[in-house]
Amino acid sequence: MDIAFSRSQFPAIQRNDGSFAFMDNAGGSAVLQSVAERVSDYLLNTNVQLGASYPTSQVSTKLVREGAVAGARFVNASSPDEIVLGSSTTQLFENLARSMEEHMVEGDEIIISETDHEANCGSWARMCKRRNLVLKVWKCEGADQALVLESLEAMLTPKTRLVCVTHCSNIVGTVNNVKEIAKLVHSIPGAEICVDGVAYASHKIVDVQDLDVDYYCFSWYKVYGPHIAQLYTAKRTFPRLGSINHYFLSPDMRPYIMQPGNLNYELSASLPAIVAYIGDLGRAPADRLGVEGQKKVRGDAGATREELERGFQAMAAQEHKLVDKFLSYLASKPAVYTTIGQKVASEARAATISFTVANFKSEDFITKLDGYGIGARFGHFYAHRLVCGSLGLSDDGVVRVSMVHYNTVEEVEKLIAAMDEILGA
Repeated sequence: MDIAFSRSQFPAIQRNDGSFAFMDNAGGSAVLQSVAERVSDYLLNTNVQLGASYPTSQVSTKLVREGAVAGARFVNASSPDEIVLGSSTTQLFENLARSMEEHMVEGDEIIISETDHEANCGSWARMCKRRNLVLKVWKCEGADQALVLESLEAMLTPKTRLVCVTHCSNIVGTVNNVKEIAKLVHSIPGAEICVDGVAYASHKIVDVQDLDVDYYCFSWYKVYGPHIAQLYTAKRTFPRLGSINHYFLSPDMRPYIMQPGNLNYELSASLPAIVAYIGDLGRAPADRLGVEGQKKVRGDAGATREELERGFQAMAAQEHKLVDKFLSYLASKPAVYTTIGQKVASEARAATISFTVANFKSEDFITKLDGYGIGARFGHFYAHRLVCGSLGLSDDGVVRVSMVHYNTVEEVEKLIAAMDEILGA
C-alpha cells in the first residue's frame, strides 16, 4: 500500500506526523479531508429541506441520496432502501429493537454474544424485559476467548428469534465466521441474525449478501468519516419491521419509517468520499481521485465493488505487518504481557490488540504511554460483559492498541521502545 498517499489524505495524521502515533482508532479514526470538505460544501451551499421543487432542494436531495447509495455500495446491499442512517450504532440497534418488538411474543428467545460491545446487547436485553422474552448469552471459550459454533448450535431452539453477534470483537480482535453463524441461525425457521460490524468495517470489506445476514450495523466515524452510523436491513425483514416514525407515513416509505427525525443531511452527503478514498487505495497512482476528486464525486458511490476489494486488500496487507510485529513483541515477554485473544497475526485477527501488563494498572500504563507521544487507551470499551465477566477484570480493564492501515511500522517501533522504557527493559 502507498502509505504516504494514505496519510496525506488525513490532515490530523499529517499535522502530527512523526511527533504523535495515533493508536486509538477503534474508538474513532482520523477523518478524511475530502469528507470534511463535503460536509462544509453541503452546509454552505445546499443546506435546505429535501424534496422541494426548487433547484437547491433538488441538488440537496440528490447529494443526500448519494450518501445512501455509497452506504449500499460499501456493504453490497441490493438497494439503498435497505440502508438506514442514524446517529450511532447504539441508537440504531435500539431503533431496530423498537421496530421489531411488536412481532415478538412471550417466550421467544434472543441470544447475545458475551464478546459484543454493549450496543448489540443492551437493546435486546431491554426488549426481553419489556416483552417477557428469554435472553441467552453465548459465552466465549478457551485461551483465545473464542465463540465456538457448536456451543451456539446447542443453544438454538425452535423458539430462537434473533442471534446477535459481533463481526469482530473490539477487545479480542477476533474476526468471527459470520457466514457460518448465519447459516446455522437460518437453519431455525424464523430465526434472524443481527451483526455488529463496528470493529470490522474499517479493516476488511463487508458483503452482506454473501454473509446472508438479516441486519448489519457499523459507525462511519470509525471508518474515516463523520459521526454517523448505518444499519442494513435485508428486504426480507421488512414485513417484520414496524414504523418508528410518524403514524401517517406509508409502511413502504423505507428507510424513512426507520429514521425518526430523518437522517443528518450533511453527514450523509459526505459518505461517497469515504468510498472514493478506499477505491483510491486500490487504484494505480495515475487513476487516483485524490482529495479534490473524492470531494467532487457525484452520481456514484465513489468506487466500484472491485475497487473497494482491491483497496481493502491493500489495507489488510499493511495492517498484517503491524499486527505481526506488535504481537511478536508481546509474545517475547510472556511474564509481563498477557494478550487477550489470538496471539499471532492471521486473517481472523484485526489490528485491535488488547493486553494486560504485570504489576501495572491499565490506566497507569496508558498514562505513562501518553508521555511518549502515543495515543492508546484503557478500560472495558463497553464490552463490559466480557471484560468484567469471563476475563474477570475490573473497570480498569485492558490496555488497547488499535491500529489501521495508515499506521506505520515506525510507529509500532516507537510504541515498543516506549513500552520497554516504561518497563525499564
